[in-house]
Formats: sequence, structure tokens, C-alpha cells
Amino acid sequence: MKIAEILDGKKIAADIRAELAAEVARMKQRGITPGLGVVLVGDDPASHSYVTAKEQACREIGMYSDDNRLPASASQQEVLALVERLNNDPCVHGILVQLPLPRHLNESEVLLAVRPEKDVDGFHPVNVGRMVIGEPAYWPCTPHGVLQILARSGVKTDGAHVVVVGRSNIVGKPLANLLLQKNALGNATVTVCHTGTRDLGSFTRQADILIVAAGRPRMITADMVREGAVVIDVGVNRMSDASRKSGFRLVGDVDFDTVRLKASKITPVPGGVGPMTITMLLYNTVEAARRLAGAKDERPNAPASKPAEAEKTNT
Repeated sequence: MKIAEILDGKKIAADIRAELAAEVARMKQRGITPGLGVVLVGDDPASHSYVTAKEQACREIGMYSDDNRLPASASQQEVLALVERLNNDPCVHGILVQLPLPRHLNESEVLLAVRPEKDVDGFHPVNVGRMVIGEPAYWPCTPHGVLQILARSGVKTDGAHVVVVGRSNIVGKPLANLLLQKNALGNATVTVCHTGTRDLGSFTRQADILIVAAGRPRMITADMVREGAVVIDVGVNRMSDASRKSGFRLVGDVDFDTVRLKASKITPVPGGVGPMTITMLLYNTVEAARRLAGAKDERPNAPASKPAEAEKTNT
């Protein structure tokens, strides 16, 4: 029995980071140091873990990181004032507002306060709109990471039937849109499924490429996957495991052990899509520094496609 090839997100992320580190070194020679400003409010453990990993990643590729941590009691005005300071700081080319924010804060207002040219998360409506119509924009990090995994693993999206399970604003919706676009990372026929989809398996079994971002542990089982399909698991779920020191383990939205016996390629959890998210945040920040400085892209091996290269035709 043939077992699916494991798509190693850690290795792909490391390759891209090496390319970015070389580009940062070249930019520094011209007096440009890409800088990322981070806003972290409160004590959410997952958010702190993500920000710590981001700080380390910035150091590894030579970027500047301006990290700002506010207490959970911070007011809306204090958060907005910090965002505005970062907007006006010429050393900061990209801004990350770590979500979720404490419940008393207006998340939408804070995200809208980030200037679109520094919105390296790709959440601002201006960037979302530009992405949808194929104009240059910062692509959301996780969807872009998925596309890079596919491209760098030799998986062709051109003409493929891609089924996306999940319709979040952060992953499902932008990923479906990007896959539809007529460029090197898209040009697919896309079906989007969600919690209201009847007979989900009848759709997932049609997929050449199945991408699952629903936030439900092991919801995709082997009987829901076509033989030889490529399966990308975006889900990260904690499940109790008394055998682990932490008391839990991470599993995806796909039943990995059974699905890998039918798929041709599959991402693991952890170690699949996860490492790509921070990597593409770094990519967007370097891109922002380049754009704001009016510098040329001199990388000999840039990631497979840049957002600015999306074609404008819809046919």
C-alpha cells in the first residue's frame, strides 16, 4: 500500500526564510532594515507564544522588531494611539495587531486604524478588496502559505478542482479567491463547503486538492477523500492526551492516519501549514519595506509568485 508523501511545511518555510534573509542583507547594504511593529494586548497564552516565535523569526533573518505589549485593561484609545505611533514610525514597515483582542476592545476599529500600506496581515478592507480584484496587495499569511506549499511541492493548481472546507475571513474566503485568480498560484476550479453544506463527503470526494480549515478535529475521514488527492490540513486543535507532559496534543481537521493511506500528498499537524504563517508575515514585511523604499526585488529565487504579479483578467 502506497502512503502519501508528507509535505514538510517546516522545510519549505526554512527555504523561504533563507531567501528572505539574503534579501534583508542586500537591503541593509542600501540602508534599509525591514521593520515589523507588533501590538499585543492582554495575556492570551497562544498569542504570547505566536509573538515570541515571530520575534525569534525576525532576529533570524535580520529584521527589526518593535514589540509593544499592553495590559488586558488597556483602553481603546491607548491601543489606537499605539497603532498610530507605529503608522508614523519610518522604521516600521509592517504592523501586526495580534488577535484576539480583549473583549472590551473594538477589534474592527483597531484593524481599520492600521494604514493599508503597513497591513502585512492582509486584513484591512483596502487590501482585501485589492486582493479580490487581482490588484497588488498583501495576501493573508496562512492562505499565501498554503499556496506556497502547493507550488513548491510541485502540485499544479492550474485547472485542478480544489475543494475548500471552511469559510472564515482569515483562511477559507481569501484562499478560495486566490485559487480562482488567473496566475501561477491559482487558475483552479474552486468549491467552498461549510457547516451548512449537505452531504459534505459528496463534495470532498470530487477534489483533486482538498484544503480543510474548519476548526473541527479529524472531521475529514478516509471515506471522504478521493484516491490520490492532495490534502492540505490547516486545522490546529488541542485534544486531551494523558500520555503527554502537556496533557494534550495537536491534531488537524483531517484524520491523518487513515487519510494518508488514500492521498498522494498530505500536510501533517503540526509541521505542515503552521510554520508557513509567520514566514509569510516576514515575506509581507520585507515586501512592504521594499515598496515603501521604492527598492527593486533583487532576489534570485523569490517565492514562486508575488501578489503584485496577479493578472487582472477574470476570464
